[in-house]
Amino acid sequence: MFTQRRRTDDFLAGAKAILPLVVAVIPIGLVFGAVSATKGLSALEATLMSALVFAGGSQFVAMDIWTHPASWAGVGFAALLVNIRHVLMSASIGTKMQAFSGLRKYAAMLFLADEIWAIAEFRVGVARLTPSWFAGVAAPFYAAWVGSTLVGASLGAFLGNPAAIGLDFAFPAVFVVLTMGFWKGRATGSVLAASALAAVLVHQFVPGVWYIAAGALAGLAAALWTGKTKAVTA
Repeated sequence: MFTQRRRTDDFLAGAKAILPLVVAVIPIGLVFGAVSATKGLSALEATLMSALVFAGGSQFVAMDIWTHPASWAGVGFAALLVNIRHVLMSASIGTKMQAFSGLRKYAAMLFLADEIWAIAEFRVGVARLTPSWFAGVAAPFYAAWVGSTLVGASLGAFLGNPAAIGLDFAFPAVFVVLTMGFWKGRATGSVLAASALAAVLVHQFVPGVWYIAAGALAGLAAALWTGKTKAVTA
């Protein structure tokens, strides 16, 4: 009974931790649903995409290059470029999942959105990461993303242009907040600057979504360089 009570407490603690980001992801889901409706997807198709893919960045990129009939190779490759960061995210958080069995760890990775990863990393700094806590984080966030997509796709014609009412800013706003949570001074600033500069330059001169990979690689290179510099001067 004590174990079950502990699991319940952990689940509720996780749900409480993710609540602000659940609120923040709802307008993003509404925007995605509305955009998918303008591309000719039905509410069911858009909702299934959110439920099965569960990756907002790649879903928006897919809609950006969506055509009829869809180029599955192009959409798949774009999704790969956008989601390649999950390799680093899963490698980072996976070393801190000692309480997870193999099957539970693999299941958790399926729900490793950026926001969930960030909250989990914050958690590791103060407490042990448990399956119950992680489920409390992932379940409401997943439900909010899928549910808001359904509403947005169903009301797409009524929502109109998301940019006109500022909903399109919800996505970058969430990532700004998450980034500031990892701020560690000048070193973090150099990583962000290198990533942003590379992404902007590649976006300007190279077609497609290569700017995402460019920003990630530049940020990684800057982080490695900063780490080496600290080691030399220490």
